[in-house]
Amino acid sequence: MTRFVAVVAAALCALSLAAPAGAEPPTRLTLAQAVSIAAGSNPGVTLAQFRAQEATARVGQSRAALLPSLTAQATMVDRTYNLYSLGFSLPSAPGAPPYAALQGPVYDAEARLKLSQPLLDLASWRRLHASQLGVLGARADLGVTAEAAAQGTALAYLRAVRADAVARARDEDLALAQDLLSLAEAQLSAGTSPAIDVTRARTQVASSRGALLIARNQRDRSRIELARTLGMDAAAQLEPADTLGAELGGSDAPRSESDAVAFAIEHRDELRGEQARLAKAQAERTALNWERMPRVDASADWGNSGEHYGSAIGTYTYALAVTLPLLDGFRREYRIAEQGALVRESEVRSKDVRDQVTADVRNALLDLASGVEQQAVATERLGLGLEEIAQATERFTNGVAGNIEVINAQSSLVRARDADIDARFAVASARVALARAAGVARNIH
Repeated sequence: MTRFVAVVAAALCALSLAAPAGAEPPTRLTLAQAVSIAAGSNPGVTLAQFRAQEATARVGQSRAALLPSLTAQATMVDRTYNLYSLGFSLPSAPGAPPYAALQGPVYDAEARLKLSQPLLDLASWRRLHASQLGVLGARADLGVTAEAAAQGTALAYLRAVRADAVARARDEDLALAQDLLSLAEAQLSAGTSPAIDVTRARTQVASSRGALLIARNQRDRSRIELARTLGMDAAAQLEPADTLGAELGGSDAPRSESDAVAFAIEHRDELRGEQARLAKAQAERTALNWERMPRVDASADWGNSGEHYGSAIGTYTYALAVTLPLLDGFRREYRIAEQGALVRESEVRSKDVRDQVTADVRNALLDLASGVEQQAVATERLGLGLEEIAQATERFTNGVAGNIEVINAQSSLVRARDADIDARFAVASARVALARAAGVARNIH
């Protein structure tokens, strides 16, 4: 039964490794390349770019309230009137019949140009300033989205690199198990080892093959996840070019707490976005207050007017209007109160974001320090595991002990390899978290 399981596992492993004929080689990506692609073309980043364009368009809409307005109009009117509906009752001459109620038709043809220009509109000027601050907020949001996309892609890349490392470790485990099986069979042939040792060794080979199948499946799944974070088709063939090295996931973020916090406060787009939204809310509140101020508009109207276009004569109108709002049912006051609440809300949010930035930096530094310590322990553990498997193999070869010691040492080595990979992954992930906390995730390498 054990031999059957081993044969089936080997067949499945061979099938999983078979590549389709004519398949294109995978594209190798470094972490820096993946982060750069995600920060520029991730779907979330693309949508944020559109929102920034919308904010820029709103600036033009706000500016339009301060620019001249010119319209052209041509009309031709043919109209009859009911004198009684207009309140007219004209006396008629003695002996003459009374005027008919229906009068007309009256013809009127006009072609006119109308120009208007605000001369003083403080509220519109303030709204223009508020819309410009909205652009700053939208651009900051674009930066936040790009940073989040860069972090998400970096973590997906690290998971893919980790999956590669696990697959390679399982390859090494399988090679070791096959070597130990050969040793057990040789010991059995020499009469220095019982058959149970060979059975145990075959079980380890089957187990290693099964673990290798799982590891390669996880590796392939991690590459699909990486393609999706990059905004690519899931069928895209990608392969990480980096390994879980000592500096993978590094950035320009400082490593000391005080420097990192100051650096993050200067570089985090979340803070700039909240500051821009606070300034925008304050500008909109000021615009509402300035609606109480007088507004001055100039207008001009030129055109030809007559019974027919051919007999029309030129007419014009020039006007200068001053408008002073007095009462609108207290609607403006309630709008100002609402905007004041929005300002206070934005102030609270700005403070909370600043505190969160500090917390993010400190958490990332703690994780990084802990990860470095765990990596040192894992490296020592891996070295001891290699020593243990070497000593157990030597004892088994010399007939001092059965291969149960070898099996136990092999299991310890598998766990030590996993712990080493996990520790290196944790350190790289902490570097990525620190870069995101400091606002430089787009510079991860």
